[in-house]
Amino acid sequence: SQGALRPDIVWFGEMPYFMEEIDARIASCGLFIAIGTSGTVYPAAGFVRQARDTGAMCLELNKEAGHSASLFDECRLGLATELAEELVTELLNS
Repeated sequence: SQGALRPDIVWFGEMPYFMEEIDARIASCGLFIAIGTSGTVYPAAGFVRQARDTGAMCLELNKEAGHSASLFDECRLGLATELAEELVTELLNS
């Protein structure tokens, strides 16, 4: 009998791997981007506040404004696949 395989993703209520590294990278980032989030599932929902506290520019790319949209400097609404591609092009050209 073969056991079930579990995808290597973070489910609701689970802690992401490498939280110390995540915290360190957020503390040193200049641009924080959240893509496709409700802004309600922690600890990820708290990342934008951490980034703001360190002075990072915070950008949300989302189908609709998330719960924490007011914490972002800018919210771009639409399909993540299109918004992310446009943002990468914009960043590469700046």
